[in-house]
Amino acid sequence: MKEKLEAIKAAAKSAVSAAAGEKEIEELRVKYLGKKGELTAMLKQMGSLAPEERPAAGQLVNEAKQWLESLIAQKKEELKSKATELKLKAETIDITMPGKEVAAGGLHPINIVVNDMIDIFQSMGFDVVDGPEVETDYYNFECLNVPADHPARDMQDTFYLADGLLLRTQTSAAQIRTMENRRPPIHAICPGRVFRADEVDATHSPVFHQLEGLVVDKGITMCDLKGVLEQFAKEIYGSDTKVRFRPSFFPFTEPSVEVDVSCSECGGKGCRVCKGAGWIEILGAGMVHPNVLRCCGIDPDVYSGFAFGIGIDRITTTRYKISDIRLLFENDKRFLEQF
Repeated sequence: MKEKLEAIKAAAKSAVSAAAGEKEIEELRVKYLGKKGELTAMLKQMGSLAPEERPAAGQLVNEAKQWLESLIAQKKEELKSKATELKLKAETIDITMPGKEVAAGGLHPINIVVNDMIDIFQSMGFDVVDGPEVETDYYNFECLNVPADHPARDMQDTFYLADGLLLRTQTSAAQIRTMENRRPPIHAICPGRVFRADEVDATHSPVFHQLEGLVVDKGITMCDLKGVLEQFAKEIYGSDTKVRFRPSFFPFTEPSVEVDVSCSECGGKGCRVCKGAGWIEILGAGMVHPNVLRCCGIDPDVYSGFAFGIGIDRITTTRYKISDIRLLFENDKRFLEQF
């Protein structure tokens, strides 16, 4: 029996060594170790041996079986490692090759201008406040001295919703909320998106952006307003920019002014951009109306203030010499990639 076991071991070793795949290894396992395998058959022959020979013979067969199981397991691991190595070689990435260039994004021109405006006013001591885009008639009109029958409402026709709500026409509503929740001194700006039922053309859009500013304190005068706005204009357009104040009317300020800057294209001489006037209107402003202060619980006999409203889209188009406001909202990459 010993000679037969040695012959089986030699044949199995040769066959396992020559096996090229897991399928062949499995076939060899079945051949030698399966229910009808050669080593299993030898165990079944133990009954034909003399009782005293059986222990030694059984030990030899079990040792051969364990040896063969170890040999097969080792071969399986070898084949698995080889397959993994081949797979890694096939999937190797050449890290020396240049990768695909990923296009870097950038800020929208309106966001660039908003960030610059915020930096300018924060450097002058203003806080940034926010308010809801869906407003009540009270905050958007009534407390801003624009009652239901006031003709100024026709100039700010907006999108009305259910339950007396509307899309805000100006970020001044956030100023009212600020004055209700803070006591003077107040120095705040309110940038944000506003809505009006305007027809879309080169200079108008039903959705646009504003930055409203507010200062309320004791002894605030028109001189303070003039100084702040002149500083803002020079920071945005350049130190050579001239500023002009024209009398105007707004329900929530008294007195009120329109503010123009000298055309950056022609330096005030008159051109296509400024339509020959030499000036470009950029904002409206004025001293806060006493009725507005009273509505917010602030005594106009003790405190005064000024407010201004800047069209961010107008600043953007004049600053970058953009001829059509619609370009800011059409999401044309060829246009946006210039900023």
